[in-house]
Amino acid sequence: MEGDWLSWPFFEPRHRDLAIGLAAWADANIEEGDHAEDVDDTCRDLVRDLGQGGWLRHAVPAAYGGARERIEGRELCLIRDTLARKDGLADFAFAMQGLGTGPMSLFGDEEMKRRYLPDVVAGKKIAAFAMTETEAGSDAAAIATTAKRDGNGFVLDGEKTLISNGGIADHYVVLARTGEAPGAKGLSAFVVEADAPGFAVVERYDVIAPHPLGRLRFDGVKLPASALIGKPGDGFKIVMATLDLFRPSVGAAALGFARRALDEGLKRAQTRKMFGGTLGDLQMTQGRLAEMALDVDAAALLVYRAAWTRDSGAARTTREAAMAKLYATEAAQRVVDGAVQLFGGQGVIAGNVVERLYREVRALRIYEGASEVQKLVIARQIMA
Repeated sequence: MEGDWLSWPFFEPRHRDLAIGLAAWADANIEEGDHAEDVDDTCRDLVRDLGQGGWLRHAVPAAYGGARERIEGRELCLIRDTLARKDGLADFAFAMQGLGTGPMSLFGDEEMKRRYLPDVVAGKKIAAFAMTETEAGSDAAAIATTAKRDGNGFVLDGEKTLISNGGIADHYVVLARTGEAPGAKGLSAFVVEADAPGFAVVERYDVIAPHPLGRLRFDGVKLPASALIGKPGDGFKIVMATLDLFRPSVGAAALGFARRALDEGLKRAQTRKMFGGTLGDLQMTQGRLAEMALDVDAAALLVYRAAWTRDSGAARTTREAAMAKLYATEAAQRVVDGAVQLFGGQGVIAGNVVERLYREVRALRIYEGASEVQKLVIARQIMA
């Protein structure tokens, strides 16, 4: 992996070793592609391989098989940056193991962590995070799924939609309304096993960049008290803390897509014969490449600033995380679009790397808080 950026002051020598080592492993072990025909099996295989390779250790704390005492934002971002540059589904497989257990890692009790995290690290179990509903996406306060008290436990009713790993996950972290207060303050987080009676995956979705995605239904699912993560009513706080950690890594995935697009666009410009020279000889092409490179570096600075700030002990990094996610995903869309333009008609033919990147990058501007929501978050933070 080329990249003077690994010598930036955000990083230590171990970070360079991590990025270079993962890039070499990915080249040897990951077959990039569309995966449309076998997305579920491919995702399962990727989780297993990432576990056996030791890379999932960076998504959970050391006490449960992880690499560090505390999950490190820079490592999450470096891994997603590197994997996304190679293959979008590989990045997805890693990210969901971390996001799907992040609330447990940050707020779960000892019994819960020991029950779930080691198998996630080993790639033996697949995790998922279920917050989105038909009428509640970025607005968590609108969540309608309920978890009502039932003796010492709870009964879960409702639906979740567009849930990553829906249909292949072994367990789901689910946000539901427990009613301690109105709006976002009346939510709690639970772990739900995929084989729980009353739980069903009722629909699977086909999307432009194939990923396991489904609609979940909870019909009187009985949960023991031990399924509660943290305290009743702490669900929104748990989700926000989890997103503060993982949201910059969405920007890092976008950055990986953008780096690959810039690489492909640069090769195209240097080799495509045109008007007695190459495409890269044209000033307009040079201008486009300069803008793409600028977007990549600016995104990288914001992503790794956010991760470094959290790793350095900041109590909250909501503003930094939102800025990183917003800018990097929007910039990556521009960079990938620029690469497609450099390829011309070849850039929209199925099977071309930039065509795949064009489909892969689009969802990042929506999930874990759409771009418009990130702007609201940033504005509220600077106005507070």
